[in-house]
Amino acid sequence: MTRRTGVVLASLTLLLVAAFALSIRVGSVTLDLRAVLTALAGRGDAATGSIIRELRLPRAVAAALVGAALAVSGATFQALLRNALAEPYVLGVSGGAALGAVAAIVLGGLTASPTSISAAAFLGAAASIALVLRVAAGVGPTLDTRVLLLAGVVVGAFANAGIFLILSIADVAAFRSATGWMMGSLSGSTWTGAATLAAYLVPTLVLLLALARPLNALAIGEDTAAYLGVSVERTKWLAFGAASLLAAAAVAAAGIIGFVGLIVPHAVRLAWGSDHRLLLPASALLGATFVLVTDTAARTVVAPTELPLGAVTAIVGVPLFVALLRRRRP
Repeated sequence: MTRRTGVVLASLTLLLVAAFALSIRVGSVTLDLRAVLTALAGRGDAATGSIIRELRLPRAVAAALVGAALAVSGATFQALLRNALAEPYVLGVSGGAALGAVAAIVLGGLTASPTSISAAAFLGAAASIALVLRVAAGVGPTLDTRVLLLAGVVVGAFANAGIFLILSIADVAAFRSATGWMMGSLSGSTWTGAATLAAYLVPTLVLLLALARPLNALAIGEDTAAYLGVSVERTKWLAFGAASLLAAAAVAAAGIIGFVGLIVPHAVRLAWGSDHRLLLPASALLGATFVLVTDTAARTVVAPTELPLGAVTAIVGVPLFVALLRRRRP
C-alpha cells in the first residue's frame, strides 16, 4: 500500500466514524456522546441502553454495510461493462428482489415476517442473476457484456410486470407494505440481519480486492487485458457473480436504494483515480458513509415520520451526480 492510498483510506475511515457516531446520537431523542459511550459500555439508564444497543446500533451497522455493498458493486460493474452509467441494479437484481418481496408480502399476508420477506427478496434477486447469466452464456462461449446488459433489461422488465400483476390483486394493507418496501428502509434492521449482510460483504470484498489488477486491465479493454495475461472470462465470471451477490444482499436487507452504486464510484474515481486497489476500498468506505448520513436524515428531517431511504438517496444523489458531471466536463 502506498502512502497516498493509506492517507486516503485513513481519511475516509475517520469520515465514516464521524457519520457512524452521528447516526447513533441523533434520532427522536438526541443523546450526547457521553450517554452513548456509557450505553455501549453496558452502564447507565436502561432505556437509553436499549435505544442504543437494540435500535440505533444495528441500524447504523446495517446502513454502513448496505452502502459499502452497493458502492463496491457499482464500481465493479462500471469496470466490467466499461460503462459509466452501470450500477448495481443493471442485471435486473432490483426487479427480481422486488418481485420476491412483493410476492411474499401479498401472498403471505399476515404470516409474512421481515425475515421471510428478506429471504424472498434475496431468492428473487439470485434467480434474476442466474437467469441473466444463463441467457448471456447461451449466446456464445464468452460472456458478452452487451448481451448481459440486454438480458438484464429484459429480465428486469419481466419482473416489473410480475410485480404489477401481484399488486393488482393485493388488498390495501399489503399494497402499502409492498410499496413501502420497494422505496427502501432500514427501520427493521436487526443484529441478525446485519451479521448476515456482513457474511456476504466481507469475503466478497476480499475476492474483488484480489481481482483489482485484472479489473484495472479489463476497464481498458478485454483485448488489452488478455495481452497482459489476464484470464478474461474467469475474471468476468468471478467479478459479475461477486458484484451481483453484493447487490442482492443489499436489496434484500434494505429494499431498493438507488444512486449509491452510481455516484460513489464516480466521486472516488474523480478524486483519486481509477486504480481498483484504491477505488474498491475507498468506494466501500464512502458508500457506507453516504448511506449512514442519508439514513440519519431520513429518520430525523420530519420526525417522528420516517422518509423512504430510497427517496432520500435519490434527492441527494441527483444534484451530486450533476455536480460530478459538470466537474468532468472539459
